[in-house]
Amino acid sequence: MKIESPDHLSKLSAEFSEELGKYKTTISLCGGTGCQASGSRDVAEAFRSELEKKNLTDTVRLLITGCHGFCQQGPLVIIRPGDILYCGIKPEHVERIIDETVGQGLVISDLLFHERGKERIEKEQDVPFYKVQNKLLLGRNSHIDPTDIRDYIATGGYRALAKSLFDMKPGDIVDEVKASGLRGRGGGGFPTGRKWESAVNAPGEHKWVICNADEGDPGAFMDESILEGNPHLVVEGMIIGARAIGAHGGWVYVRNEYPLALARISEAIRQAREWSLLGNDILGSGFDFDIRINRGGGAFVCGESTALMASLEGLQGEPRAKYIHTVEHGYHDEPTVLNNVETWANVPGIILDGAQKFRELGTQGSPGTKIFSLVGKVKNTGLVEIPMGMTLRQLVEDIGGGVDERKTFKAVQTGGPSGGCLPESLLDLQVDFDALTEAGSMMGSGGVIVMDNDTCMVDVARYFIRFLESESCGKCTPCREGLREMDRILTRITEGRGEESDIDYLEELAEWMKSGSLCALGTTAANPVLSTLRYFRDEYEAHIRDRKCPAGVCRELVEYRVIAEKCTGCTLCAKVCPTGAATGIAKEVHSIDTMLCIKCGECYRVCKFDAIGR
Repeated sequence: MKIESPDHLSKLSAEFSEELGKYKTTISLCGGTGCQASGSRDVAEAFRSELEKKNLTDTVRLLITGCHGFCQQGPLVIIRPGDILYCGIKPEHVERIIDETVGQGLVISDLLFHERGKERIEKEQDVPFYKVQNKLLLGRNSHIDPTDIRDYIATGGYRALAKSLFDMKPGDIVDEVKASGLRGRGGGGFPTGRKWESAVNAPGEHKWVICNADEGDPGAFMDESILEGNPHLVVEGMIIGARAIGAHGGWVYVRNEYPLALARISEAIRQAREWSLLGNDILGSGFDFDIRINRGGGAFVCGESTALMASLEGLQGEPRAKYIHTVEHGYHDEPTVLNNVETWANVPGIILDGAQKFRELGTQGSPGTKIFSLVGKVKNTGLVEIPMGMTLRQLVEDIGGGVDERKTFKAVQTGGPSGGCLPESLLDLQVDFDALTEAGSMMGSGGVIVMDNDTCMVDVARYFIRFLESESCGKCTPCREGLREMDRILTRITEGRGEESDIDYLEELAEWMKSGSLCALGTTAANPVLSTLRYFRDEYEAHIRDRKCPAGVCRELVEYRVIAEKCTGCTLCAKVCPTGAATGIAKEVHSIDTMLCIKCGECYRVCKFDAIGR
């Protein structure tokens, strides 16, 4: 199929939409990585088998989609019309869904979302996790087959491209993106329109656009889910960006650890070429542009723009000095615009609906929405898209459902390994680029990790420092040696060998790294340490002065004991103890032999009466 003009595109959109309208019912089954890990492929096979057996394939569409967001409850199924959301679906549920919901219009109560002590919720939009979200980018994920370009076109796909090619000049595109206030969603928050404008003004015959899909933050899967669920949105955004700056070649640099995302963006690019949306004379406009894919080797530092471009050129992924701007001297020393997946995905909506529409959401300095991966010690984990300016409390409590009732909230970490840990007193902080930075954290690519009172903040700082130490390219001394020294000091503190002077030394090291490192990995690497020192200094002091870990995490500083007045003699601790340190007779107070105890924490984990102290 070759799309020859905007009119042809509009005609096909109407045809495909009408074709989809023949189905009386659509079963939208999440096929994202999270739900696949929970068994959605087996559920899909069960649906196919049941629909064929009952001769329903002509009237019922089984739609395997990208991520629906609510990973905690997967595999997810939405029945349309009606928007009935079923959670935790297994193959044995399929026949009931076909017979009762599809066949008779009945709602199966025991498959609906529910929270303990509350009524079950039928419709997707009424579930608290979804209720306050505003899914500009993720909204189509549960409505389209990401492997079929016809679904994307049927829902208005590539209309923004047609507009940019025939109704706008390249300068108009740049002006519209500038007016939108779109800031880079990869972590830096640099104004996208200004970056594009600089590339336009940069001298050079050949220019490039690159999509950074090398998402390496622990707990982050935003870009992965966009590529899995709506890859054509990213392709369309890149073509528009290429038209704006006069580029004819582009790259998608994607982590090889994202096999599903890699497969779906590869298929989207293949289909776009086949339908003449990539290649020569796109939509009959005379504009030529194509995209190639490069698989990243898993180096976290290659998320940095200059290291990524070095990797693309076949060189070692090391950053260059920041005074060399990639918009002037980027890939192969030619003007290059690099944005991450989420930034490119925002472009079609801005071009189609206008900058002012985009600015209706978010804050003055951070317009639009932001996608977050909400993980950690929170009830409802998953992928969340909210307007900028929403508070951390709304994100953690209203959407995430808060921490377990038996625990207390301690901190939320934003911005990935280079971000910061913020305490409960800052939960009413607005989520935007500037507010988070001022508080000692950062937006980053959008990872949000919630921690409860069982989390040791010194240990958390050590975890992220160790991650960055292993991922540092080692090119510059402040980052390489600074991270190594921080790891040594933090390890000493968690093992009960800390000294009073260590806290001042950590702060001194942080300033040295911030001022002397070559790239953002090094300049922001100390954020986990600085933020935990700023808000949880008492925990550092307890480790050093009292030789105690308040959270009971650091094994060298923990001693498990039985609290006699709480012990009921249930024998659970004795049953799970691997060394026989926990002993006792049923219905009598137990004890723990500290000489035999290896501090594994199993007794603490299983005790239902809070009778194990530490």
